[in-house]
Amino acid sequence: MEALIPVINKLQDVFNTVGADIIQLPQIVVVGTQSSGKSSVLESLVGRDILPRGTGIVTRRPLILQLVHIDQEDRRKTNEENGIDGEEWGKFLHTKNKIYTDFEEIRQEIEAETERMSGNNKGISDEPIHLKIFSPHVVNLTLVDLPGITKVPVGDQPRDIEIQIRELILKYISNPNSIILAVTAANTDMATSESLKVAREVDPDGRRTLAVVTKLDLMDAGTDAMDVLMGRVIPVKLGIIGVVNRSQLDINQKKLVADSIRDECAFLQKRYPSLANRNGTKYLAKTLNRLLMHHIRDCLPELKTRINVLAAQYQSLLSSYGEPVEDKSSTLLQLITKFATEYCNTIEGTAKYIETAELCGGARICYIFHETFGRTLESVDPLGGLTTIDVLTAIRNATGPRPALFVPEVSFELLVKRQVKRLEEPSLRCVELVHEEMQRIIQHCSNYSTQELLRFPKLHDAIVEVVTSLLRKRLPVTNDMVHNLVAIELAYINTKHPDFADACGLMNNNIEEQRRNRMRDLPSAVPRDKAAAGGSQSGPVSEQMDSGTGTWRGMLKKGEESAVSDRAVPQNPLTASPQKGHAVNLLDVPVPVSRKLSSREQRDCEVIERLIKSYFLIVRKNIQDSVPKAVMHFLVNHVKESLQSELVGQLYKTALLSDLLTESEDMAQRRNEAADMLKALQKASQVIAEIRETHMW
Repeated sequence: MEALIPVINKLQDVFNTVGADIIQLPQIVVVGTQSSGKSSVLESLVGRDILPRGTGIVTRRPLILQLVHIDQEDRRKTNEENGIDGEEWGKFLHTKNKIYTDFEEIRQEIEAETERMSGNNKGISDEPIHLKIFSPHVVNLTLVDLPGITKVPVGDQPRDIEIQIRELILKYISNPNSIILAVTAANTDMATSESLKVAREVDPDGRRTLAVVTKLDLMDAGTDAMDVLMGRVIPVKLGIIGVVNRSQLDINQKKLVADSIRDECAFLQKRYPSLANRNGTKYLAKTLNRLLMHHIRDCLPELKTRINVLAAQYQSLLSSYGEPVEDKSSTLLQLITKFATEYCNTIEGTAKYIETAELCGGARICYIFHETFGRTLESVDPLGGLTTIDVLTAIRNATGPRPALFVPEVSFELLVKRQVKRLEEPSLRCVELVHEEMQRIIQHCSNYSTQELLRFPKLHDAIVEVVTSLLRKRLPVTNDMVHNLVAIELAYINTKHPDFADACGLMNNNIEEQRRNRMRDLPSAVPRDKAAAGGSQSGPVSEQMDSGTGTWRGMLKKGEESAVSDRAVPQNPLTASPQKGHAVNLLDVPVPVSRKLSSREQRDCEVIERLIKSYFLIVRKNIQDSVPKAVMHFLVNHVKESLQSELVGQLYKTALLSDLLTESEDMAQRRNEAADMLKALQKASQVIAEIRETHMW
């Protein structure tokens, strides 16, 4: 069990070499207010004066202190290898392999390193100082000394010094693998302990909190800490241990830590004889060692899993960075081919990396065709923007100066072309949306499918430029084809279209049925033959028109208007009776904007509108089918088929090899960092595996 702490020390050394704290190792975090005796407790555990002393905030950077117990053989070997003579020494991570045998020099180095990072204005830094102490007089421990909790900034300290220190403390004690050593002075109220308060925020059950009560010798006369040490005031699951620190006078007089520990034992035997064997610095060291060993044992399985997961992640990351390029010609061709393949696979839906958050590639193109474009066309009203007055005006303009016996064909063609033209804009918008999606596929392939391109930013930019240029060249060709599809529909209005002829016949039958119904509703005094011929001028003409009921013109002669209805439109009295002696300007006569249409006008407009709607639906169906086909042929499929050859033709050139395959400036650095981290993780995994082989957990 004792060997578990050196295992953690080895793991700490492994991760220190790469400057990473991605693994939260088991350690003891010392928390307390300023002047609560934190530094004295640590120095008692070390047995040496190593920490800076002074008033106010002295600890301004986290100090990760590793105590390593060494035996005589280890001491002799180290002395021979480094040419030193001493039984205790220290080493800093930032000074590499330099060995310190003078502990006063260690204290000075801590002060200098603190000022180097934190400045001399009493500010703090979260960058830790790593120190290892090798001694035969210590137990194996890993401790973290943090700045003392303060409330009010002093001197030139930052105004938010309280928040900074609090966040720094929470950063370390939030580690679930840490043990919290909450230090509180005995001459203060335990119920107001800031260290216990902040510990409970992250450890509400107290499963990893140990309380230390300092300055037992400074309590008011007539009082003692018996209730506190027995846990009667505030219970702490891992226990409460009391210690006696050196006073400032003792420190000034260079009183040895060993002498202070002897005096502590005497004080405890005198004042707390029943608790003496469960308090004091020596008992604290043994307790911390025992707690840390058990804690490490419990954490190792999860720690091993975490290390293996990180190793796999860094292995994948290192693979994405790739190896240094040796055969540039082959590498360039492989990258071009892979990009072209992934681009086409994304369109076909067979890409390795399938997007789950949104539609992408061919799936989005399909959605554009059948959902976006299809619904847009269906939302276009066949008679949108067309009023009854517009229809009537077109009919009249097509007849010239002569009243028409039936609706002229020109008016129908004029109006239906106007409506069909409205299908052009959504069709061109469909082309634009597909073009945008094919542009998005470039970025998708760069981010997910071909991460090797990120190594070579110039090659990536060149590929994007080539594909973008190819898409840009195909866009006007596709737009022209869509223009032509609409122009083809406008070029010839096929009134003999089977669907259109069927619609005309159905409408003809409806009008005939309506005429029969009107005749059936006439009074019995009106002869049926006269009612049937009420609007006809001659029998032969009527018969000739009847012969055309199978065509769209045949429906226009059904139920002519009566002369009485034509005269029903009220006349303007000013225009009907101009004043005598006044000239009348016909151009100034106001034309009524709206009026009641005659039955014939209503019938003519209704027929034209039905014809327009029928023919428009036929054309819309054609456009909805032909535009996606045109886009696929002229844009999507053409780009798929020519992408590989276009990339090779423009980029696979000897003169461009070196430039295109130039790595980004930080790629080599990131590759080395990933390799170092992977090596550290593999070494850490090996260390844990060795411990497992010894059957210690």
